[in-house]
Amino acid sequence: MAKDPVCGMFVEEKPSTIQYSKDGRVYYFCSTQCLNEFTQPEKELRKLKIYVAISVALTIPIVILSLPHMFPAQFGHIFPMENMNYTNYVMLALATPLQFWTGWRFYRGLWDGIKAKASNMDTLIAIGTTAAYLYSAVVTIVPGYFPFESVYFETAAIIITLILIGRLLETRTKEKASNAVRKLLDLQPKMAKVIRREGNTEVELEIPLEQVQEGDIMIIRPGERIPTDGIVVDGLSSVDESAVTGESIPVDKKKNDQVIGATINKSGLLRVKVTKVGQDTVLSQIITLVEEARTGKAQMQRLVDQVAKYFVPAVLAVAIGVGLGWYFIGDIGITFSLLAFVSVIIIACPCALGIATPAALMMGTGKGAENGILFKGGEYLEIANKVQTIVFDKTGTLTKGKPSVTDMIELTDSISETELLRLTAIAESGSEHPLGQAVVNYAREKGIMVANPESFEAVSGHGLQARYADHTILIGNRKLMDDNSIHVTATTDSKLKDLENQGKTAVLVAIDNKLAGIIGIADTVKENAKETIDALKSMRIEVVMLTGDNERTANAVASKLGIDKVIAQVLPQEKEQVISKLKGEKKAVAMVGDGINDAPALARADLGIAIGSGTDVAKETGGIILIKDGIMDVVIALDLGKKTVSKIKQNLFWAFAYNAGLIPIAGGVLVPFLGVGIFGWLPMLAGVAMAMSSVTVVGNSILLGRYKPKFAKKKLVREKEIGTKADLEEVDPIRQKI
Repeated sequence: MAKDPVCGMFVEEKPSTIQYSKDGRVYYFCSTQCLNEFTQPEKELRKLKIYVAISVALTIPIVILSLPHMFPAQFGHIFPMENMNYTNYVMLALATPLQFWTGWRFYRGLWDGIKAKASNMDTLIAIGTTAAYLYSAVVTIVPGYFPFESVYFETAAIIITLILIGRLLETRTKEKASNAVRKLLDLQPKMAKVIRREGNTEVELEIPLEQVQEGDIMIIRPGERIPTDGIVVDGLSSVDESAVTGESIPVDKKKNDQVIGATINKSGLLRVKVTKVGQDTVLSQIITLVEEARTGKAQMQRLVDQVAKYFVPAVLAVAIGVGLGWYFIGDIGITFSLLAFVSVIIIACPCALGIATPAALMMGTGKGAENGILFKGGEYLEIANKVQTIVFDKTGTLTKGKPSVTDMIELTDSISETELLRLTAIAESGSEHPLGQAVVNYAREKGIMVANPESFEAVSGHGLQARYADHTILIGNRKLMDDNSIHVTATTDSKLKDLENQGKTAVLVAIDNKLAGIIGIADTVKENAKETIDALKSMRIEVVMLTGDNERTANAVASKLGIDKVIAQVLPQEKEQVISKLKGEKKAVAMVGDGINDAPALARADLGIAIGSGTDVAKETGGIILIKDGIMDVVIALDLGKKTVSKIKQNLFWAFAYNAGLIPIAGGVLVPFLGVGIFGWLPMLAGVAMAMSSVTVVGNSILLGRYKPKFAKKKLVREKEIGTKADLEEVDPIRQKI
């Protein structure tokens, strides 16, 4: 048995089953509709939009014309009874294209289900709507054939329209999700500058990336993306690899260092020898992992289809048994026997089921949006209810994703901390390095005016040298100080190591050839990150931090947040492997990330949660997006998911309870008490049952609109305890973001 990659149903792997081959893999489908959604999602989306628009346009007048049938006392004056046959013909004309054109997909699904020997919701929808339509058509065309005049065109129309709307929403979600791979492809440059030999001279040519070969020498200037993977053969520069590795601080590159395609050259000119092209590059491997994780993800079979698997055959068996039983045993004639059969089918028809899930999802996603949380599909709400392990990326997720000054250590009494910061910021204002910009931003936050240096020289891989107001300023590492004969004492070296052990970048500052201070720079932890971890632990959810950063930095951040399990120095493809391993432990795993490097892991996880400030790829791949970048929203998303799933299950219960509960009545259980004349009222009773079940489902879903995050309630309590808005903002500066 194979699982349909669109709807999740199990189908037999045999030649007669609908198949589709792609990249050497064979996919099996329960219906041609699922095949079309898988192979041509955009075309299917356009077609569904047209069908939904036409269905709505036809259903509205049918419902209006049906009001005198359903409520003669209230609406009988609009269409007098003598004109009823005329209105029946109008409804027949409107219902026919709706039933057999826009609703044709359900007949196709019925036929595919018969061939696959599997029943689904299409089976019940097709049979139920056809029974309502044909019964009404006979009443209209052959008046008097049945002893009753009620028609039920609106029943079939409403069912078809509601189901189509639900499928339109589902298809739109899938089409948006497919954009993840396109976003990844857009990162890779389309052209590359390479050195080619023409005769005895070397010339620089700009050629399409597809023509680049292994061994070519590429020229990458500052600000350009590196076209493909390679190794530096000449030049010094820093490269921003955050898009792929997640590391916020650019990496210095020199001869023999490896570079990754789609990363950005920040400063110097680089000559790079191509080592990988096409499908072998790191970016291509990430794209492949995302595709495989998306198409190979074991989607949870829908609860409705699970019930329908048994409900549909049972209803058909009961309807046929009731009809035949009354005809042969009850001896009440073909008319009443047929009415009994039709009544069972109509009562069992899933009108409320068509809106049970969409109604709850509409309210759940609406409340999520109010709280800055975007759910991209019902399956993500379901899995949120079962999460046992949650894995966090570090950079940009638990931390702010950009370096900030954390420590200022004075090494001499001859210069104040303010003056040390001012001179350091002036020197760094000539640098484009993120560490330098962090110092400049920190000085400006302190209200210090930052002037331009009189001279500036970058020392690649070591630091910089600048002059200002007769001061010589050196900023960099130990090697820069040694090269300028500035001695680093054992005490200073100990302070450097303390900062480095905390996962910080320590920078030495020398003024006029004398050590003046040490600046500690690090990617700082986000507000409420610690509270988020504590809340998840209180929910008995295991928390893991997964990062491409080094172990020292990762452990330092984990220690601050109270995270016990840390997996560091992990490449993008290895992140995906870690998630697969955790899932192999029979755990429902959620992944929270923001970068391109997180995309495969987000796709592989049961539940991918993308930070709203992250890359488009991460947001397209994740099943939940935290729009406002609030880390506490992870906890609220899981809680809201549980509440919404609870409403969905309640709705499904009521939807089935009304329909299934009336099946015995439709089968004639009241005939011994009320006589065979009760059969004439059963189709109307079926319509009332479906109306009541729909009202109950909608009303129950609306109750979800009263949901308030319990974490927001705690914050209101804190506000009352503290007393003033100013005090509250000082204690909890991001209160209004949650």
